[in-house]
Amino acid sequence: MKGRYFAFHPGLCVLLIPLGAIAHKNGAPCARCPRNAHCTNASSCRCDPGFTSLSGKVIFSTSSEVCTDINECGPPLYMSCGSLAHCHNVEGSYYCECAPGHELLSGGTKFQSEKENTCQDVDECSSGKHQCHNTTHCINVKGSYKCYCHHDWVARSRPLHGLNFTICEDVPFPSWTSPSGVNSQDLMQEIDELLEIPGDLETLAPSEQHCVATHLLVGLEDVLRVLSKLLPNGPLTTHAPAGTGLSLTVQDQGIGDVTLGQSQAKMQLKWDVAQESNDLGPSVVGLVSTPGTAKLLAEAPLVLDLQQQAVLREHKELLGEVSPVLLSDVVSAFVSNKDTQNLGSPVTFIFSHHSVTPGPTQKVFCVFWEHSQDGGGHWSTTGCRMAATGDASTTCECSHLSSFAVLMAHGHIQQEDPVLAVITYVGLGLSLLCLLLAALTFLLCKAIQNTSTSLHLQLSICLFLAHLLFLTAIDQTKIKLLCTIIAGALHYLYLASFTWMLLDGLHLFLTARNLMVVNYSSVSRFMKRLMFPVGYGVPALIVAISAASRPSLYGTPTRCWLHTDKGFVWTFLGPVCTIFSINLAFFLMTFWIVKNKLSSLNRDVSTLQNTRMLTLKATAQLLILGCTWCLGVLQVGPAARVMAYLFTIINSLQGAFIFLVYCLLSQQVREQYGKWFRGVRKAKAEPENYTLSSGAVSDASKHSAAPDFCLPSSLSKYPKSGTYPCHQPLLGIG
Repeated sequence: MKGRYFAFHPGLCVLLIPLGAIAHKNGAPCARCPRNAHCTNASSCRCDPGFTSLSGKVIFSTSSEVCTDINECGPPLYMSCGSLAHCHNVEGSYYCECAPGHELLSGGTKFQSEKENTCQDVDECSSGKHQCHNTTHCINVKGSYKCYCHHDWVARSRPLHGLNFTICEDVPFPSWTSPSGVNSQDLMQEIDELLEIPGDLETLAPSEQHCVATHLLVGLEDVLRVLSKLLPNGPLTTHAPAGTGLSLTVQDQGIGDVTLGQSQAKMQLKWDVAQESNDLGPSVVGLVSTPGTAKLLAEAPLVLDLQQQAVLREHKELLGEVSPVLLSDVVSAFVSNKDTQNLGSPVTFIFSHHSVTPGPTQKVFCVFWEHSQDGGGHWSTTGCRMAATGDASTTCECSHLSSFAVLMAHGHIQQEDPVLAVITYVGLGLSLLCLLLAALTFLLCKAIQNTSTSLHLQLSICLFLAHLLFLTAIDQTKIKLLCTIIAGALHYLYLASFTWMLLDGLHLFLTARNLMVVNYSSVSRFMKRLMFPVGYGVPALIVAISAASRPSLYGTPTRCWLHTDKGFVWTFLGPVCTIFSINLAFFLMTFWIVKNKLSSLNRDVSTLQNTRMLTLKATAQLLILGCTWCLGVLQVGPAARVMAYLFTIINSLQGAFIFLVYCLLSQQVREQYGKWFRGVRKAKAEPENYTLSSGAVSDASKHSAAPDFCLPSSLSKYPKSGTYPCHQPLLGIG
């Protein structure tokens, strides 16, 4: 409490304490203060630590003021005592105490602050602090303990020393007899007859039949779990005429594996799965086969988990509207432990069924019956996977217990959008042509060659190779190894394209920054040393690590690209998003430098103009090359079709965009194109002049006339002029 007041009024306390000491030392008079308060001088009072005045004043002078206790454990303070402890308020203070069943390392239970909290669970059983009778068995639980009877003993409540104690008494079982009026054989017989001749159940709506099946399966498990507790140790197997059967085994502290089988199913699990926590009694494992429930579950829907849905999307398949067909009997598994939703080790089921070969649009699934909130249910694949399958048997592994079966679902192949296919091929074809022209321009146009042009050249080459490989080999999935290599090459080339785009952004930023100190050569030297090791080395490192960790995820059943399973596609999307973010930061800083730091320079300076233009072009390049993959990630939900069209259109025109921005919109490149075109026309004109001149020479020789025509420079006897003097009358223009 003192810490609180000193924290709020340090200066006041420093002044008051010496003054109060001097007043008392000199025998100065003290004011009359209320209860739980003390005087500070002859006219002022102050509440004791742990109390506060009703008026809220720290120092007061009225004797009618009241000092009330501060509840440190309540609002607004809420003093924290830490975990496994509670706060207790007392008049003028508070204390912390370990929760029941816990104590401090020192053995005490009370402490003052969270820093002193060392509360831990007390093992009442080993320390002898429990009150279990000597006929019972004490088991420690967190914060408490429980008393249990040994197996084959019965708990009785008996008064002892004025208190009721649980006492265990031994009850011999010379021979086991079933409960009065019911036994497992009779129960299986009744269930078998009910499912064999359902009667009115067949007239119910499918949803009501599912509700009946749900209650039947759940109730059967509960009843058998209770009945099995009265069974002696050992196995038990019963069968009914129509196929309903039960197999179970009871064992004390089972160790290892247990296997149970019916005529059409077998189950394998570990004994520790069946053992209920804190239960020293026998463990029970049971398997019930109810083939008759197939009539009630004939039209039940199938709900796939997210992983199965992803697999179908990889294969571009969709489940049809036709209800799935049960291939096996419905079996229900139960154990002593009721908490079986997330088992430590999987349970294996081996189903035998009639021979079936799934067609190209038919899929076999391991499923369980999942209860819904309305009392019905549906088939689900969550927590179950198919380990192996053959014509007449299927092996399933599940991480929980319920009612299981094998069914076959009908589906259809999702057809590709022909419009998207046309856009892809036309757009990529145009991009390949533009990228080739851009690469030739960057390579042959001497007027524009610099570090920036070298970066654009490498970007164009990587994109050209990536688009060419995508266009020609993305569907080559027949040979797994070839498809893996193609997927790895595409991964590398597209990553390399983005890496060169990152280097382009870095070069722009360094150029803009060095404009302030007029230091251009250092940027070029730095980029020349950096760009090739980074531009081609970093993507190679990423692909090498990805391939070494999960080589099997290169290539899908329908495309030679990265698998979406286990988030493997993020080995591409992760670096792309990182590069996009870094480049965006580079471009924003470049804009800021160009706008603020260079405002004093002459706006006609060519370097500044080039930097501005390159920044604008590179920003547009970032948006075109980077945002396209963002559109690819956003292909979900109602807007998936629109995003797919935008992704395809923009992504397939990347090459055309680079050619437009860096070639056609560049004045130097346009001037160079003009020179090339004039040279081509001149080269075409020279053979025509040569042909015309040859004809004139032949005609003149026939008429023995003087050579009054123009020859090309290569045929002229006047090396300086390049042609003979022209005589216009001979050419018919005089």
